[in-house]
Amino acid sequence: MNDVAELKRFVLVHARAQGIPGREHQAILRRVESDDGNEPGSWVRAWVEAGEALERRGRFLDACRRYNMARFPYVDGPARQDALDRCLTAFDRWRDGNGIERLDVDLDGAQVRCWTTGLDERDPRPLLLVMGGIVSVKEQWAPVLAQARRLGLAGVVAEMPGVGENTARYGPQSRRLLPRILDAVAGRADVGNTYAVTLSFSGHLALGCAADDPRIRGIITVGAPVSGFFTDATWQRQVPRITVDTLAHISGVSPDGVHAHLRDMALDGDRLAALDIPVHYMASRRDEIIPGSETELLRQHVRDLRLIENDDVHGSPRHFVETRLWIVRSLLELGGTHRPHRAALGALLRAQRARTRLAG
Repeated sequence: MNDVAELKRFVLVHARAQGIPGREHQAILRRVESDDGNEPGSWVRAWVEAGEALERRGRFLDACRRYNMARFPYVDGPARQDALDRCLTAFDRWRDGNGIERLDVDLDGAQVRCWTTGLDERDPRPLLLVMGGIVSVKEQWAPVLAQARRLGLAGVVAEMPGVGENTARYGPQSRRLLPRILDAVAGRADVGNTYAVTLSFSGHLALGCAADDPRIRGIITVGAPVSGFFTDATWQRQVPRITVDTLAHISGVSPDGVHAHLRDMALDGDRLAALDIPVHYMASRRDEIIPGSETELLRQHVRDLRLIENDDVHGSPRHFVETRLWIVRSLLELGGTHRPHRAALGALLRAQRARTRLAG
């Protein structure tokens, strides 16, 4: 059972990322009194009821997003499993006719289920690879695939090990995940020109992968751990319980064993110096999960670092509009295309950052 105060605190960035209006989000949270299964006043019940109301109106993607919030941060019993099942069913009804196809990838006996678009062996396009963090199911990001098509890209949206339908476990062996996905779509996408939008912990996987795999030509990430998160015992003692519990769940270890299990995943300076691609990194100065030492390490060793910092907490929820503009602008910059659009997005980004600063 999760701490309700932590649930309410850390769900904010995910609700905003999915376009759930703040007024609705706050109204749902006011009904939450416990994290007790599917009982009245529980986390799951409040979000599932919101999803059901939207599903009855045929708003399947919106319903999917509320069911996703119901299973947040991970499936820990029948109630959240039911919420995830509802999320997947609603998404399936939405994707029908939207050009989104399923891809199953084998990872050492585990199943990695992905959503794809634009795969074509007759006309392989550059690949956009999208992955969220340790609490983000692929359905949360799959609508980005429509944007990929408009930009002339093929797209794959996947999940971290242990998240959603990815049955692998998270740990040092997870470095094989991204190369295996690229292998699975090779020939139907131009995987030699892959751009990774990999947020939070999946950003760490992309950084480690790109040091060895030249197919990744650029990385865009927000709040990714690099080294200190995995090795700094002082910092680890103040990492929120919900984060440690989630890492324990997706790793298949006890909460007390999380940091020992993940310690060898730290990326050192030599590994970062091996990156010969642009790395676009957004950091939050008041991040409760990712230590500030990560940005200093990146500054010291990554040759082509495009760093933006926000006065915010993990995921920069107060800067959500800016984050979306920044990701799209960064993606266009990596591809070297749409120069007028890049200039327009740059102007919008500067204006939005100014508004955020004035709002305090």
